[in-house]
Amino acid sequence: MRVFVTGASGFIGSAIVPELVAAGHQVTGLARSDAAATAIAAAGATVRRGELTDLEGLRRAAAESDGVIHTGFIHDFSNFKAVCEIDRRAIEALGSGLLGTDQPLVVTSGSALVAPGRLATERDAPSISSAEMPRIATDEAVASVTAKGVHAIEVRNPPSVHGEGDHGFVPALIRLAREKGVSAFVGDGKNRWPAVHRLDSAHLYRLALEKGGTGARYHAVAEQGIAFREIADAIGRHLQLPVVSKSPEQAADHFGWIARFVSVDCPASSQMTREALGWTPTQPGLIADLDGTPRYFAT
Repeated sequence: MRVFVTGASGFIGSAIVPELVAAGHQVTGLARSDAAATAIAAAGATVRRGELTDLEGLRRAAAESDGVIHTGFIHDFSNFKAVCEIDRRAIEALGSGLLGTDQPLVVTSGSALVAPGRLATERDAPSISSAEMPRIATDEAVASVTAKGVHAIEVRNPPSVHGEGDHGFVPALIRLAREKGVSAFVGDGKNRWPAVHRLDSAHLYRLALEKGGTGARYHAVAEQGIAFREIADAIGRHLQLPVVSKSPEQAADHFGWIARFVSVDCPASSQMTREALGWTPTQPGLIADLDGTPRYFAT
């Protein structure tokens, strides 16, 4: 297949591209900078220069492809609602390029806010709207293009996608612990975070592209729920810092922008995903990755 990948030089996209190339697909990656273009070319893909805000460019790229994997996202948390709306429009543009075909559009979303407080499954739609949480704009866009007849598929990643190059929530927690002098959790720390290694997630994207059903949701979840206290303990152990509890009232001041995610209890199952696509994670779990990979704690 000729596959167009947005975010091809990013944390997950840079694992997806070699996964696709190794499986015999012809990959074109979107690059907004010279550095991204160099990385994409080195991974064996063709480079297409452009931006997520160039909607006509996205539409044309999708129309020239046999399938699309959308992992690109502008990580500007100071302007979060605006960048989530950019993602919505990008998905709609990619979908318009595939309209009238059966070519797949695989879109990246998250599992954390699907069904807080209970085990989320692939059958669950988000329990809130984009008016309450801007990131749900992605899920709404997928539903919109699917309703128009696009072969759209969602891959939901958990709060921790870990592995080489991780710059997400766990590295943010490590930086925060260094800054504050303690590794913290909220309350009793029993709230659960699912996790997956980036290479296992990348493999799932390929399976979803090749075999995914229209409107299907797949969970890139290798570990369905790690107690947040365990993550805080691992960070404290490696940094040789005290591990402390923060009350819900203290959480916003201590954790800042990440506070909502730190306290959420969001276990997620991937049983249906494994059964439908034959996906079997093989990489190390989150705590094993933290314990076995010094780069997480390198200064």
